[in-house]
Amino acid sequence: MDVSDDPTPTTRDSGPWSRPCADLLADLGVERDQGLSGREVSRRQRRHGPNRIDQQDRTSAATILVNQFRSVIVIVLGVATVLALLLRQWAEGAAIGVVVVVNALIGFVTELRAVRAMEGLAKLSQARSRVRRDGEVREVPAARLVPGDIVVLEAGDTVTADLRVLESARLEVDESTLTGESQPVAKQVAAVAEDAPLAERTSLLFKGTAITGGSGEAVVVATGMETELGAISRDIREAEAETTPLEDRLDQLGRSFIWLTVILSVVIVMVGWWQDRDLVLVIESAVALAVAAVPEGLPIVATIALARGMRRMARQNALVNRLSAVESLGGATIIAADKTGTLTENRMTVVRLLLPDGEVSLDEDPDVAGNEAAVDALTIGALCTNAELAENDDGELDAVGDPMEAAILMAARRADLTRPQLLERRPEVREVAFDPERKLMATIHRDDGGRLAAVKGAPEAVLEICRDQREAGGEVRMSDDQRGRWREASRDLAAQGLRVIALAVGSVDDADDDPYRDLTFLGLVGLLDPPRRDVASTIETARRAGIRTVMITGDQAATAQVVADELDLGDGEPTVVSGRDLAAPDELDDETRNATLAATIFARVSPRQKLDLVDLLQQEGNIVAMTGDGVNDAPALEKADIGVAMGRRGTEVAREAADIILKDDDFSTLVTAIREGRIIFGNLRQFVLFLLSVSLSLIMAVFAASVSGLAMPVLPLQILFLNAVTHVFPALALGLGEGRPGIMDRPPRDPEMPILERRHWVFVWIHGAMIAATALAGLVIGEAVLELSTPTAQTVGFLAVALAQLWHVFNVRDRDSGVLINEITRNRYVWLALMLSLVLTFTVTAVGPVASVMRLEFPPLAGWVLAAMLSIVPVVGSWIYSLAGRAADDPEAGTPAR
Repeated sequence: MDVSDDPTPTTRDSGPWSRPCADLLADLGVERDQGLSGREVSRRQRRHGPNRIDQQDRTSAATILVNQFRSVIVIVLGVATVLALLLRQWAEGAAIGVVVVVNALIGFVTELRAVRAMEGLAKLSQARSRVRRDGEVREVPAARLVPGDIVVLEAGDTVTADLRVLESARLEVDESTLTGESQPVAKQVAAVAEDAPLAERTSLLFKGTAITGGSGEAVVVATGMETELGAISRDIREAEAETTPLEDRLDQLGRSFIWLTVILSVVIVMVGWWQDRDLVLVIESAVALAVAAVPEGLPIVATIALARGMRRMARQNALVNRLSAVESLGGATIIAADKTGTLTENRMTVVRLLLPDGEVSLDEDPDVAGNEAAVDALTIGALCTNAELAENDDGELDAVGDPMEAAILMAARRADLTRPQLLERRPEVREVAFDPERKLMATIHRDDGGRLAAVKGAPEAVLEICRDQREAGGEVRMSDDQRGRWREASRDLAAQGLRVIALAVGSVDDADDDPYRDLTFLGLVGLLDPPRRDVASTIETARRAGIRTVMITGDQAATAQVVADELDLGDGEPTVVSGRDLAAPDELDDETRNATLAATIFARVSPRQKLDLVDLLQQEGNIVAMTGDGVNDAPALEKADIGVAMGRRGTEVAREAADIILKDDDFSTLVTAIREGRIIFGNLRQFVLFLLSVSLSLIMAVFAASVSGLAMPVLPLQILFLNAVTHVFPALALGLGEGRPGIMDRPPRDPEMPILERRHWVFVWIHGAMIAATALAGLVIGEAVLELSTPTAQTVGFLAVALAQLWHVFNVRDRDSGVLINEITRNRYVWLALMLSLVLTFTVTAVGPVASVMRLEFPPLAGWVLAAMLSIVPVVGSWIYSLAGRAADDPEAGTPAR
């Protein structure tokens, strides 16, 4: 219905909670059964704007820039700048100051890109809502909702605007984020008092809350900043940005080097005082040491590596909600996967009907409409549903709602039954929403002056509440033997890999009566949901990587067993644990606990049991990746180390609780994300090893020269150049690596494992000492053997250490990889970094004005040859070190990149 006037009541100024639904709909200019027209929606969108909260928590560029100058690294460099200027070393002081600014600008640009990338990824997972427009139910982005839209709701939805309830079928909402009420709040159609406080406005649904149970319909009364959530957002700001344990550990490593600097600087001053050396030279040495100790590239490369890894995951359909998940991914030991839609196609098709009078195969019998018993069963199935079929622009039918319910609607169409036509004859007056604990759902309909109850659910649950069964001659009492045969038939269908539901019908005197009693059993529906084609190979990939996959399902054990057999789930025969045998971890005896931990399939599992199962697996030291899509999965997703929600069929509540969202609902995407997590951690470890080794080499060289009375082998300005070029470029290349091919052929890393283990620190100290020796040897041999002047000999030392640091990038390869062919030599970014660094190193040495500022003198050919030969020594030494470790069969030795 189009209207020229659009008065829009809000939850604060006109009290829609206190007004009758009919009056409110009239004011909003909308008819409930038709909804708004497309033209009217466009007009209201122009007037009210998008339905979103102002991004007040968006990190400003200025804030990101200021934060770059608050790190300990910048403070140390700032002190070094002041000391250099006090000593009238204007070039060094200016250069260090420039490094501070450049370091801050690089950090600013990379962090800004990472923050904006995260904001962009968040937009990809924005909420959607089901609305009725032009008489049809369709899904639209929540940002396009307008006042007057009719919204269709069910359990698992996030409320995306402020809504007035028009219909409620046991509708319950979690309003804890808004009101602090910890228990779900029941919602009703009836108006409440005008002066009712926020928590008692039971006829309203508030933006940002979550539907935890039931279903219903509501009309939008406020959007965007006009909602209650919008009002609150004007007064509060979000908490500060998340940092990951990995980032914290990197920061601790940087701080450790700062403390090492302080200690060694004190030693240098004391030794200089004891040797009665020139105070200027002592302070210059301290400045050089301070500059050498600062691993400026560490936070920069870490930021770029994490941001690029997350973007790469996004391109492969895995959206990361929380940075900490990137670190956890690499350590995942168990994947607890839903069967339906994750391991299977989630493309339900009704293939069998088991009726009291016989069996109907929808694959073989095209004349379903001629079978009265089949028509009766499909009628009840089409009435007891929340799903709808809508025709798209191509003239094809799209399902909106649960795939299983949509499959029944499609089967009903083969019997010339459509839900709109059925509802015209039997209007729905009440819905009893699906109860995951009882595994039942019902709808109540007017039927020839009476009330008809259409019921569906799990076979065992439906059979338990049925008194009769419908046969050709009418309704007859169901005997215990018949009930047992139906249970056996259900198990047989499940053993064929079919998902099975039961249908029943009854009558009630009043719409509010209990529909689950004295029912007449109509039959069983067998639905086929085939396994995804690539899941079996993906499970095998995970198995090789030391990751166990277990199946969690609400289906029968027999159905799950068939799917598990097709997917080759588990080693040997899959073991099954039923939900009835599960309990809280502290309530399990040793035998049941061990059986549970060894199981491959968990069938007939309730949401609460999923939570207990995750807890049990974590108690055994596992890193659990848990998939889920329903609102009741949210607690388990929160509890899991890596909560994984489905992007297509997952509820908004599940997506918000998850760490990762799979846009394509594909199990293989999760394993791909785990691989990316391993690559990211491996890259981080490689560039940390590289940066700490080369930084430590400069510390050792400066400290050794200071305490021995030698001239500085590298000067402060030259150290700054090395930090900016030979350190950052190769480290950045390592951070962008694609990983080694066999990375998924290894077991998961221990979640408690530090970035660097003892063997890594041994590697850092040994290689740092070897590289430092090249600088000292270049200085000493240049002066004593080649008889070069001290400045020229210092240049040889500078060139030797610069080249040695560049070649050191090949030393941090994986300890099990080849010397010549490995993940480092296959990384094209490494070769680009080396070429760029070599060009820049030659330039600062050969170009007169630049060399003068850097205090470098172009050496003779012998000096170049000496520097080149010395730079190879650490590479040869590393190779010998690796061979020695392998010969001794010592896992602590060898090149330990990962």
